[in-house]
Amino acid sequence: MYEWSETDLMIREAVRGFIAKEIRPNLDGLESGEMPPYPIIRKLFAEFGIDTMAADGVEKMLARQRARESGASETSAGSGGSGGSGGSGGAFEGQDSLMAVVISELAGACMGLVSALGVSIGLGATTIMSRGTLAQKERWLPGIVTMEKVASWAITEPDSGSDAFGGMRTYVRRDGDDYILNGRKTFITNGPHADVMIVYAKLDEGAAAGADDRDAAAAKRDRKVLTFVLDTGMDGLTQSAPFKKMGLHSSPTGELFFDDVRLGRDRLLGETEEHRGGDGRESAKSSFTAERTGVAIMALGIIQECHRLCVAYSRERTLWGQEIGRFQLIQLKLARMEVARINVQNMVFHSIERARAGKPLTLAEASAMKLYSSEAATEVAMEAVQLFGGNGYMAEYRVEQLARDAKSLMIYAGSNEIQVTHIAKGLLGR
Repeated sequence: MYEWSETDLMIREAVRGFIAKEIRPNLDGLESGEMPPYPIIRKLFAEFGIDTMAADGVEKMLARQRARESGASETSAGSGGSGGSGGSGGAFEGQDSLMAVVISELAGACMGLVSALGVSIGLGATTIMSRGTLAQKERWLPGIVTMEKVASWAITEPDSGSDAFGGMRTYVRRDGDDYILNGRKTFITNGPHADVMIVYAKLDEGAAAGADDRDAAAAKRDRKVLTFVLDTGMDGLTQSAPFKKMGLHSSPTGELFFDDVRLGRDRLLGETEEHRGGDGRESAKSSFTAERTGVAIMALGIIQECHRLCVAYSRERTLWGQEIGRFQLIQLKLARMEVARINVQNMVFHSIERARAGKPLTLAEASAMKLYSSEAATEVAMEAVQLFGGNGYMAEYRVEQLARDAKSLMIYAGSNEIQVTHIAKGLLGR
């Protein structure tokens, strides 16, 4: 793939029309938090038929799994297969380039919308799709993929940071056939308004008898990580108000608190502690790959919008009787933006081609893509502010919003420092 298809370009123009009509007039309300992002996302889904496409895709996937499990039970009664994934392509299978167009265009206008949407479907729905039983998929997926319900995906904790699993303190303990959940998650996208929450927690089986403090600490770091699905309103669950942030103002971010939340086994993804795909760590790692690829698509949107605004401004703004685009220093800035746009777009094209060929990016490759694209987007956005001069520092011209939002990409989906570690581990085979 070396360019967008004619269909992709038609969708792009339609999305741009939607942005002009529904998003740009409401940017101030979205940025202030007065307007939540979800009604606009639902309107987007309805206008482009994304909700219908998603619902149909999920139903077909569920029908295939029902048929498989029915056939398996008839030929091998009692064989355990309830944790089958049913494939991770799911609702948007085969729509990779179209979704990339939609996401990049939205990100250039209001990246917080993309964050809210991406976490709900790209992480929330996908985790249930890949790890859940048939009954769990039937229970939660139809509402999430159509954005009727909003999902959050909760791993990060106040004291864990990039050591997401080793430093995890949120835990569950067995209580008969149920689990009791305690702990706290932070920086959770959609957390304040989520209807459904995917929560990762360590299984507390108690310290081994006779273990010293060092052994006990090591055992805690290595404890099994389980993945649960919670619904808003459950006893003992508290969802905080949205945080105030530097950027991504249109994406509500908050904390989740768990105080003796009772969870039945039906809320444990896969309904078994011995999932064939490994424990929750493996589930999260596969999500990390998708999330980091998504960062590159959002970065492309930021770069494209900065590029568009700067080219237009360089033609319109005059100094000393001529357009500033005639000055070589301005031309250098524009040229570097164009190089960044080409590079990140080619990385996105490469990831789409790999997915179509059934050879998705490895975690290390996705980390490399995220590292480069987020740095490129941040540099381009800051140069856009500089090119606009004093106007660039004013909210009216919107490049200041793009700069604030772009910076989040260097922290979002794992800080860029941790991406370096994942890239190196992939190169060293560790």
